[in-house]
Amino acid sequence: MSFDSLSHLSGWPRGLFIIALAIGAHLVVRLLRLIGERFAMLGTVRPGFSKSRSVASLVISTTVFAIYFTAVGFVLAEFGVSIAAYLASASVIGLAVGFGSQGIVQDVVTGLTVIFSDLFDIGDLVEISGQIGVVSEIGMRFTVLATPLGTSVFIPNRTISNVINYPRGYIRCLVDVTLPVDPERAAQAEKAVEIAAGAIYDQFPGIHRRPPGAEGRFTTRSGKAYLRYKFRIWPGRGGPIETSFKQELLESLRRIDPDYTEWMIAISYEVEQVVEKSST
Repeated sequence: MSFDSLSHLSGWPRGLFIIALAIGAHLVVRLLRLIGERFAMLGTVRPGFSKSRSVASLVISTTVFAIYFTAVGFVLAEFGVSIAAYLASASVIGLAVGFGSQGIVQDVVTGLTVIFSDLFDIGDLVEISGQIGVVSEIGMRFTVLATPLGTSVFIPNRTISNVINYPRGYIRCLVDVTLPVDPERAAQAEKAVEIAAGAIYDQFPGIHRRPPGAEGRFTTRSGKAYLRYKFRIWPGRGGPIETSFKQELLESLRRIDPDYTEWMIAISYEVEQVVEKSST
């Protein structure tokens, strides 16, 4: 139906038709937004639908704009506004808005690139623009990270350049503790490590992604036995393990073996299969 096809209506029937058209457009928009909310709820429950949710949000927003644009055109036609003039003015306004909102356009384009290129997904532990966190939302304008401090960081999509993805969801901090030769002292040392690891987990819960655990007892080619303990932590949050944990453990081990020295506790980090990607 074209704008001019209403010319055969007059008086109240024509006014009622315009009112009905406005109400109908509003109801359709409400329905579309309800569908969008359902997609958002589905994406929260099932994070794998995050990309579908983001694309659906963009499609719904575009459709809503088209519906309102058409409805306003019908109403203005009733007041004698030329449709050609309406379209021309909309084009000029759209051009002006486009020049003034280039950043928003860049956000949307980069957001779509992230969505369709599988750069990262909701639930991934990533580092973006120096910010480390778990991806909680991928939007058309912002990517939201949940940080280890319990805050949310909103990163404009256009600023996303380099992304480090931690596929395991944590950094592995490995602590190798050399065990005394005497079997009884070695057993006591293993118990001391377990107690110290539990204490650091309780004292600094914010640095951990998973509870710590023993990897097992190993022996080097030279015959030296050591116990390996694994901490799964946030990237860059190993300070308490290198200081408080190591110092407390060293004091406990010296009570078991007075000759125990600091070099016998070695700390290293692993990030298996770190993936670094760049958006274009």
